Amino acid sequence: MAASLVATEDHRFYSEPGIDPAAVGRVILGRFTKGPDQGGATLYQQLARMLYVGGQSGMLAEAEQILLGIKLDLNYSKARILRMYAAVAYFGHGYYGLAAASCGYFAEQPAGLSWGQAAMLAGLVQAPSADDPFSHFANARASEAHVLVRLIAMRQLTPAQATQAYWLPVHLARGVSADARSASCVAHSRSLPVVVGHIDAVPGTCGARKYDSGG
Repeated sequence: MAASLVATEDHRFYSEPGIDPAAVGRVILGRFTKGPDQGGATLYQQLARMLYVGGQSGMLAEAEQILLGIKLDLNYSKARILRMYAAVAYFGHGYYGLAAASCGYFAEQPAGLSWGQAAMLAGLVQAPSADDPFSHFANARASEAHVLVRLIAMRQLTPAQATQAYWLPVHLARGVSADARSASCVAHSRSLPVVVGHIDAVPGTCGARKYDSGG
């Protein structure tokens, strides 16, 4: 799952110092020239926004994300940053954190995800509503394919492995409680502060009924 997130959200993650200097330069230039949003927020900056900055926007918020991104890089290992990011990211359908999303969408713990399932989840971070596999399965599959292509580009998968991963059924799962959530996913979402940095420690089981959606 870590490889899928890095491939789609921040392919320079393992070499950058918390920020992407070139992307920061483009953002600053865009602000002064009133050009289109250039994006380019690193995983560190995205994590800073989710944990500390919230819904704030504008130059001050962007500057704060940059400074916090550098600070996160100085204080935490790459592995810890990835665990923290995965624990707080929103994956759509009410699922905050990888553990809740993995359980809610696939009735699997994160360690049990296939490459295809992991790629589908990673793709949800950018468009959690539009690519919700329960509501927009075709969109979710297109996003999954995009992430798998990125994994090929980063040499995490060969073209043959990515093709095989894409054509394996993803086995979506419907939860048994409110709006297709399993009880364990609801519990995990409510205990969000506890799981930050400990994404692999998921208590309970994923009680849900699996069905095939033509993956």
